[in-house]
Amino acid sequence: MKFTVETWDSDYGAPVGPELEDASENVDVTVECRPEDWRPLPPEGEPVHDLMFVDGVRRVDATLWIDQPPDFPGFALAATYAAGVVRCNGEAHVQTTAVERGLFTSANAVDVKTRVGDYEVKATKGTTPEELWLGIQQRMGDLEAAVARRAGGAELLVVDGPLSHARDLDNAVGYIKTQKVQYLPLELRQVLTSLPAGYRTPLFLTTSSWSRYSWYLRLANHAGPAGGLVRCEIDANIERREAIQVANRVTASLPRYASARHKDPRAPQNLYPIGGLERELRRRLGDKDLSMRALRRASAELSRLSA
Repeated sequence: MKFTVETWDSDYGAPVGPELEDASENVDVTVECRPEDWRPLPPEGEPVHDLMFVDGVRRVDATLWIDQPPDFPGFALAATYAAGVVRCNGEAHVQTTAVERGLFTSANAVDVKTRVGDYEVKATKGTTPEELWLGIQQRMGDLEAAVARRAGGAELLVVDGPLSHARDLDNAVGYIKTQKVQYLPLELRQVLTSLPAGYRTPLFLTTSSWSRYSWYLRLANHAGPAGGLVRCEIDANIERREAIQVANRVTASLPRYASARHKDPRAPQNLYPIGGLERELRRRLGDKDLSMRALRRASAELSRLSA
């Protein structure tokens, strides 16, 4: 029996899901070349020297039950989330950050004011924890786009995750390090698994709620079929020739920022600037225990006032 040990820390799951959703029927693989000509492509051109990396983090501070008599109390999540930008142009520095708090629920609620900050109501469709988590994720994506706009332009803007919230930004590229969908038809998957470090696949076009050009890139040589493998995407509202140029610039630039296993448990996909930004943003979220105590105190004060 042959097997390979995945390099990612198992606490983070796996960089590729065990059962990928097959979306290959909705993909055009002829953007850059014919299917029979698909092969690993080396980067063409010089790497970019002025990049911005955008990322966000979120945390649920507490689960709340909101009174709504005579019905059963409504479910809510009190969450803190943050987003920021790191600019790399010879040295890396955090350029801008923002932190917000929210009360995510479909129940009839009002803002909760606490000693650590105000949790503003963020109306969310659905009542399950998964649906509320999705609401938090969407608001965090909006905040990522907002801080990216505030930071100004760069030769390349790398958004950690799908590009959906920031696809209108100049030079924006979505960077997906965890693969959950299989876009390539079976006959082309060998090209994906055989990518050498620093090479990419040809471009392909996918359309769901919006159209985008995508390609896979092998950042570095690592064990496992997904070792060092990421997917990048850009808005398809540009000419194909320009999209190919962007793919080449990204492929030439990103491997320089690939992390090492002794530095990051999600190496090499969790790029150094993104990993550093995540740590800084988590620090800015504040202490979770203090947030929990502040919410409990606010609940007790409201109960006393309404008694």
